[in-house]
Amino acid sequence: MATKYAEAGSLKEGSYIVIDGEPCRIVEIEKSKTGKHGSAKARIVAVGLFDGAKRTLSVPADAQVEVPIVSKFTAQVIAMAGEMVQLMDMRDYKTIEVPSSSIDEEIRNKLAVGVEVEIWEILGRYRVVRVR
Repeated sequence: MATKYAEAGSLKEGSYIVIDGEPCRIVEIEKSKTGKHGSAKARIVAVGLFDGAKRTLSVPADAQVEVPIVSKFTAQVIAMAGEMVQLMDMRDYKTIEVPSSSIDEEIRNKLAVGVEVEIWEILGRYRVVRVR
């Protein structure tokens, strides 16, 4: 698994976190001050990158949380067969298959054979982010 650990209190809106094994983008973060008893808390609200589900995590601000390592690269569409889109990684020319249902409709409408797209690899899964 391609993750690293970071302190919950150091995360910002727009950064990434793993909640319940799902990579998410942080949309809201609240940090409470230390009270008379105990440590500062961080309440993180994030949206799943692959499923769009909203997740909440409440942890001590100094707790270590998993942060996914996002690998960004370019790929070329080589085939669009039914529910799958075949892509060729422009770095090492390996073939990647991505379900077309996981691609945003706006991007899916622009896809054609030969088109280059930007891909994010997160925790061994692929996401088409935009058409280049």
